[in-house]
Amino acid sequence: MAANLQSVESLFKELKAEWSKKPINLPKCGTLLDNLKIALTKLSYLPTGNTKTPKAEMILARDVLEIAVEYSVKTKDIPAFERYISQLKCYYYDYKQEIGESVNNYKLLGLNLLFLLSVNRVSEFHTELELLSAETIQTNEFIRPILALEQYIMEGRYNKIFQAKNSAPSDIYNYFMDMLLETVRNEIGACIEKSYEKISINEAAKRLNLKPPTEVKAFGAKRNWVLNGEIYNFVDKTAKPKEALPSVELAEQAIFYARELEMIV
Repeated sequence: MAANLQSVESLFKELKAEWSKKPINLPKCGTLLDNLKIALTKLSYLPTGNTKTPKAEMILARDVLEIAVEYSVKTKDIPAFERYISQLKCYYYDYKQEIGESVNNYKLLGLNLLFLLSVNRVSEFHTELELLSAETIQTNEFIRPILALEQYIMEGRYNKIFQAKNSAPSDIYNYFMDMLLETVRNEIGACIEKSYEKISINEAAKRLNLKPPTEVKAFGAKRNWVLNGEIYNFVDKTAKPKEALPSVELAEQAIFYARELEMIV
């Protein structure tokens, strides 16, 4: 078992060295990660039954998973990200007492929160928040900004989300920030369609935080917006004309109900 541990540690050192290089050689790191995942299965890196797993093996497995999480983001592999972060959380929460807290703990937990927000899985977002202490939520440099983003969305302060793109807590957050901005733009686009009969390209660009006309036209094409010159038209010609409300009849009915209530009282 000791020989196996040494070989896995040697392989991890090679991965860590490759991961620290700029630019990162992603194909090589992917190969090393695959080899490490196979090698880890030969170690009892997770507690099973009454067997106490050696601390060194658990720390090694946690450190490998941390790189795997970031690797999956850089390769834009969302299913792998969800799988790795799920495995990693057991080390962060369940075995924290045995192996201590990782320096990457809150960075990757914050990354997971941002992911859930970016795909509009709000209930899961709040479930993950409940696992953190109030102090961590309010003061941690990786958690607090993500909570602020969620509040901006709830309040409809979308301009704040666009501004936050340039102040992400870590570079690894950028991919999910882009996903969040796309989600927000689609929400704004849906609001524009319902709120305006027509809007100019320049006005749409301001609301969507896009550059006119190229970026706005690309966005409009995805949503099947009809462009007439420099104006988008949203009038639905298939919609039925609105019927006039019978205001007099409604008022008389309300007065009748009021009188009936007075008689009952």
